Amino acid sequence: MIGLRSLAFNIAFFAWSAASMIVFLPLLIRPGPLLLAAARLWSRGSLGLLAVLCGLRYQVRGLANLPKGPCILASKHQSAWDTLIFAVLVKGPCFVFKRELMWLVPFGWYIARAGGVAIDRTGGAAALRSMIRAAQQRIRDGRKILIFPEGTRVAPGQRRPYHPGTAALYARLGVPVVPVALNSGLFWGRRSFAKVPGVITIEFLPPIPPGWPRRKFAAELERRIEQASERLCQAPGAPARTGAPAPAGDGVD
Repeated sequence: MIGLRSLAFNIAFFAWSAASMIVFLPLLIRPGPLLLAAARLWSRGSLGLLAVLCGLRYQVRGLANLPKGPCILASKHQSAWDTLIFAVLVKGPCFVFKRELMWLVPFGWYIARAGGVAIDRTGGAAALRSMIRAAQQRIRDGRKILIFPEGTRVAPGQRRPYHPGTAALYARLGVPVVPVALNSGLFWGRRSFAKVPGVITIEFLPPIPPGWPRRKFAAELERRIEQASERLCQAPGAPARTGAPAPAGDGVD
């Protein structure tokens, strides 16, 4: 049954995505609030398909911890679901994404035109400086920056080093960082066809204020995200863990 429901979702999701990308193409000419609203609509539709076809829903905790002004959202990354939810919960988030996604036409165009911050994973210090400059402009515009510190989807129970980009943004942008924990990988694993019915939990944790020493910040961010995500993965009723370790990477995967 899970296999059939997952197949139905995949067909409906790709049809919905293709239709959305075509209908929204004119919004690429002059990106603005309408493009962000379109992204929100697409994400809502995708999550609705998950709920109806796969019985996979979600609950949100800690939204009161989200500042009204600019900030950095540093989220655990376990599933493709993580790239859908933030456009629904956060007004106009700016994704930090790997530059290779620009070649996914027209999907990459939408991310970039919506204010996404591209990073070249092979660019070293120059790429990091470019990312910071772009992020500074987004913060001046009053936007929220979303980054996945591990840089790629990582199965529940597995660990990957946190990349320095998040700490670099924290040190240069002067805004609070909101750690985000979740357990989405228990229900929709990395590169997994099956979508297990249930309720994904995403939790916004208390923000880390600006001004901490960089190393102290990095250690505290990882501790908060990992401990809270582990707690959510061990919650009563959560499915058994599946999936293999994921290779390291950067940006949004």
